[in-house]
Amino acid sequence: MPEAETKDSSDKEKENAKQDEKDKDTAAGKKSPKGSAKSKPDSAKGKPDSAKGKPGSAKGKPDSAKGKSAPAKSPTPGKAPAKAGGKGDKKKKEEPKTETPTDAEATEEEGLPEGVVPLFLSSKTQEIFHCRMDEDVTVENPIKIITKDEIMEDLRMRAGVCDFAPLKQDIINYPTDEILVVYDSEFKFGQNFYVALTEEAKEKILSAGVEDAEGEGAEAEEEIIYTYTPPESKEWVSLGSEKEIKEENVVENRRRIKVSVRRIRKEFGAPAKFSDRNVADAKDGYIECKGYDDRTFDLKKLELDKSTQAIPTLQEEGTQTDWKYPRNANTQYYPREFSNQEKDAILSSKNLPNFISDVTPRFKAALQQNEIMDVFFIDWLHLGDGDQSFGSKADNHLKEYQSFTDLQFSKEKRITCIQWHPTIKGVVAVSVAEKMTFDDRIDSAAKVIMTPSLILIWSFTDPIHPQLLLEAPDDIYSFQFNPSDPNIIAGGCYNGQVVLWDISAHADRLKQQRGGNRNKKTNVLPGFEDPNALKTPIVRYCAVSSIENSHKATITDLLWVPDHMEVNRMGVPQENKSLQNCQLMTCATDYCVLFWDTRPPKGPSQLLTKKTDDKGPKNPMGVPNTFKHLDLSWKPFLRVHLHKSEPGGDHSPTKFSISEKQGDRGSLNKATDGLDTSKSDAMGGGYYSSMKPGSGKEKRTLQSVKTHFYVGSEDGEVVFVDWMPQKDQDTGKIQTPKPDYYHAVHDGPVMSLQRSPFFNDVVLCVGGWTFTIWKEGINSGPILQSCASPVRYTAGYWSPSRPAVFFIAKVDGSVDVWDILDKTHEPSLTQSVSPVQITTIFPFPVSQKQHLLAVGDNAGTLHILEIPWSLRQPTPNELATVSNYVEREVKRRSFVVQRWDFREHEKREIENELKKKAGIAPNVTLTDEEVEYRMKQEYHQYKEEEQSFLRELGLLKEEDEPLPET
Repeated sequence: MPEAETKDSSDKEKENAKQDEKDKDTAAGKKSPKGSAKSKPDSAKGKPDSAKGKPGSAKGKPDSAKGKSAPAKSPTPGKAPAKAGGKGDKKKKEEPKTETPTDAEATEEEGLPEGVVPLFLSSKTQEIFHCRMDEDVTVENPIKIITKDEIMEDLRMRAGVCDFAPLKQDIINYPTDEILVVYDSEFKFGQNFYVALTEEAKEKILSAGVEDAEGEGAEAEEEIIYTYTPPESKEWVSLGSEKEIKEENVVENRRRIKVSVRRIRKEFGAPAKFSDRNVADAKDGYIECKGYDDRTFDLKKLELDKSTQAIPTLQEEGTQTDWKYPRNANTQYYPREFSNQEKDAILSSKNLPNFISDVTPRFKAALQQNEIMDVFFIDWLHLGDGDQSFGSKADNHLKEYQSFTDLQFSKEKRITCIQWHPTIKGVVAVSVAEKMTFDDRIDSAAKVIMTPSLILIWSFTDPIHPQLLLEAPDDIYSFQFNPSDPNIIAGGCYNGQVVLWDISAHADRLKQQRGGNRNKKTNVLPGFEDPNALKTPIVRYCAVSSIENSHKATITDLLWVPDHMEVNRMGVPQENKSLQNCQLMTCATDYCVLFWDTRPPKGPSQLLTKKTDDKGPKNPMGVPNTFKHLDLSWKPFLRVHLHKSEPGGDHSPTKFSISEKQGDRGSLNKATDGLDTSKSDAMGGGYYSSMKPGSGKEKRTLQSVKTHFYVGSEDGEVVFVDWMPQKDQDTGKIQTPKPDYYHAVHDGPVMSLQRSPFFNDVVLCVGGWTFTIWKEGINSGPILQSCASPVRYTAGYWSPSRPAVFFIAKVDGSVDVWDILDKTHEPSLTQSVSPVQITTIFPFPVSQKQHLLAVGDNAGTLHILEIPWSLRQPTPNELATVSNYVEREVKRRSFVVQRWDFREHEKREIENELKKKAGIAPNVTLTDEEVEYRMKQEYHQYKEEEQSFLRELGLLKEEDEPLPET
């Protein structure tokens, strides 16, 4: 018995141990992830016996017990396991479901199944076979059965367009009539569908779909443990957000304020001492900021975006009119006539003559009006005819024709001067300068010296590359082509020197039409082309003036003296027999206007255009010897110093304008032989009287040429002065006389001073915030002065074709077009041209049908604008109308002066009456003898006070009076 009980107890213990091991395995199976073959590689690695024991099984099948592999096949629909009661049976049933991967998962891991081909079906094909994505086929129901006959019919109808065309032979060889097409929503195999071309693949896909449907219920109850996968960085794709960020950035639009802080030299590097101090020692040494509750503070703000749409009420109404039957109708009437008795009564009445006498004037006026104008003229129909003579309203703005800028030489620089070529159409030259103040130039002197100072010559045929580059010793602020020989160019530098260029060797380059083919030669052998042929040539200056005798400031204006005249050393205008421009005038803010002569000093009869032969010797740098006699030794022959009428400094000229114009040779007809004796007396000293009378070889004096000229100053003054030197009555020296008059009417430096091309005595002056129009001979002031503009003016120029029109440039980058016949209180047209400040403008008539306006700005860009027809075609009788306007303004000005004198005289009379009432004797006008006597008395009194003052200082020794002789 004891042996039997011991045996029974040992058997029960073994059964209990087995049951415990089963319970542990079951618990371990529940904790591991279920339903995914990819999530079970760790268990397979932890138990190598199971992985090695079943080589044919899938990867990662876990063991169900220690050292034992228990693989279980997934149940099929036909072979479902029987239900078993008890907890142990349920655990055994759950284990194979959690450990066995489905066929679809194996397909994803292993790649594309055999017999399955991916295929792209277009939207048209999807509509034909009723397999539209997300409608007929979805992710939950991706399978679609298409008959073989439908596909063959589509192949016959659409041939190569059909999406099944690449699989045509496989579809023909397919054994059955139904072909399986599966929707691939995630593009796992590269296309939106894939097709099963074998029965085995078809059965495999269908069986996998059934297993997935059965496994969904069981998998829904399983616990899923998600693992964190860190995000991967991808390449940034722009969707336009950087534009919004750029718009939100704060951009500096205003110029920064420059503050110069100076300190005594001995304080540099001085040690700073800091120490503690009492708060009460200094006033406001301690400020207490106490906290308080702000009742108005509220952080809860709600931002709402709302929109509304106003929709008019739609109302439909109808009405019905009664239709009347049309019929023809007529009536007959007889005129109403007076009888003979009534006629006699009316003719014999007394009211008839009175009525006729009252009506006759009005009747005659009506007849005259009918003769003057057509009362039946329809103004509305002919309203547009009047605009044809003034240009259509749509054609009244400046059109952008072309723009020039060079990224290397003109970018970030300011254009200082613009000149059109006198003879070659479509060629324009501009000078550029650094945008620096004088202090900035001193600070960055090394950079300024290394940067080339250039004049760029552009052509319309090549808007990208300049045709020529003229090199200068310093920045050019004014230059001009020689009118008689455009190959000669004179320029004024920032340092006050005058420069001359000769571009005769490059004249053909400017005349060629196309810029791209200008340097190509047909006779050049391949491989021997000149690499520098297409580069822009740089022309060095021929001559530069002596810096000791040049201006001491920047040359702001330069002008060639007209070819029919020349000025001698005493300022007398004489005839120029060569009819070549050989003299020029310059002005700068050093109070001087200088006259220069380009001819050799010893040979005044030499012509400017008589140059040395091209085969002759040249300088090492290839510079022509045209002005070799002037280089570094050139000095002016006449200096006009602008003194002020009263003490307190001199005038600083910025612009000037003489009365003579290039091409106007009417003064030659009034020339006289010999010297001008009328002006020799005014000069004093008889400078010309000692010379011999003029012979036929000597030059004739031009009597009609006016030596007075207008000068605009840096202080906004308009000065009228004579350039001919005269003898000063006080000092006895021959010097420039004081100005006849000057007026400070502008609130800024004068930027433009130009005579009208139609009226030689009418001058336009632009400076500061105003512009003025002057009439030569009117000394009291301008005949027209504008009101102050909100934007400062920078340049002005008369229209070359319309007498009443002129252009004015402004700091804000816009151009005003003024028409004084239209309105004088505001411009007729304002148009924005550049986003930056405009520095200079120059209109030029290229042809009769095309006028262009050159505009230079502060960014180095040259804008070419086309002037519309309405601004270039003069209106009928415009010249006479402007002449009448000027005459009226002159009369108005004289009337204003008379009123000034009258008011001044009236003021004096009132003061005298007040003095009489107060008992003060009125001022008595003294005679010349009395004035002289009073001045002598004052002089003697002054001498006595001077001697007494010197005696007190001990500087004057009193001489002892000699004793009287006995």
